[in-house]
Amino acid sequence: MELNFVQQIFFKLFALIMSMVYSFNGGVVAPSTDDIIKAKNEDAKLVFATVADPQVSNYMFGRYQSFQEACIDLRNADRLDAIVGVGDIAENGLAEEYQLVYDELKGIAPRYIMAEGNHDIRLRAYSQSYSRFSAFTNALNGDTSMTDNAYAEGKFAYSEIVNGYKFIVMGSDKMVFEEAYISPEQIAWIDAEIASVEDGMPVFIIVHQPLKLTHNLPTTWGNGTNKEAGSIGDQNEEVKAVLSKYAADKTVIFINGHLHAGFSQYSYEKIDGFHSFNAPALSIENEDGEEGGNGSGLTYIVEVYDNEVLFRARNCCTGEWLTQWDVTIPLK
Repeated sequence: MELNFVQQIFFKLFALIMSMVYSFNGGVVAPSTDDIIKAKNEDAKLVFATVADPQVSNYMFGRYQSFQEACIDLRNADRLDAIVGVGDIAENGLAEEYQLVYDELKGIAPRYIMAEGNHDIRLRAYSQSYSRFSAFTNALNGDTSMTDNAYAEGKFAYSEIVNGYKFIVMGSDKMVFEEAYISPEQIAWIDAEIASVEDGMPVFIIVHQPLKLTHNLPTTWGNGTNKEAGSIGDQNEEVKAVLSKYAADKTVIFINGHLHAGFSQYSYEKIDGFHSFNAPALSIENEDGEEGGNGSGLTYIVEVYDNEVLFRARNCCTGEWLTQWDVTIPLK
């Protein structure tokens, strides 16, 4: 990524301050390398890691420290074909924050599938947020895949194929503070993208916000009385309908974040035939959940095989597998 001169000066000062803070707090602690990220079987067709809600900030030093520790574990992996960002990459959508994320993620995997979250877009003009986010994503990949594969010019939604498997990234079509706006045009595009996947093959749909009343909503959001809270928003039923439309013939896997919830019985749900996973936050504290509540460093390592997709729970800050929360999805 390229910062302008003023941003470079600010970033250097910021890095100096952070190094002093980290030295005072004992520095970044590397996770254990006793059991590194490695696929269960050598015949895995695809291996990727979810990076949900890092919300890296240029003033919340502890959060960035957790992000650095988690990225050490990801970098030590025996194999990662892709990093899948599930939104809220930067706390305030600042160029300096994306630079921090870029510096830690670059080189971990050959491909980066990045979805925006409400924190990435809610504080400025939509066009500026898109420009920053697409530049960041394209820089990670070293190409212009996000902009080239977008469903419409200047929009966050795009698709990409990694190792023969399709990823469909949804994104808000206008600036909304907490939810997302999924236009009819994007819904039609998602429909066509899923339809193009060969029957029996898994297809991964990535979006920041979960569907309404899933993954323990609204209990995990606010006071639990607003049934819309924490969800994707007004187009909930349209999104749900297009996902369930193909569930009989294809393995539709919907991956979301947003809830800052550790692993629990609510992390995975089967909804109208499709599969929904709420990815826990990687570096912001997970406020709920049986595993990792009030902690960070949580991710799914996803392994795709000829006959199944395996979601493996891991704490990247400690370098530990959390096998109690693993989920296996048989392919059709």
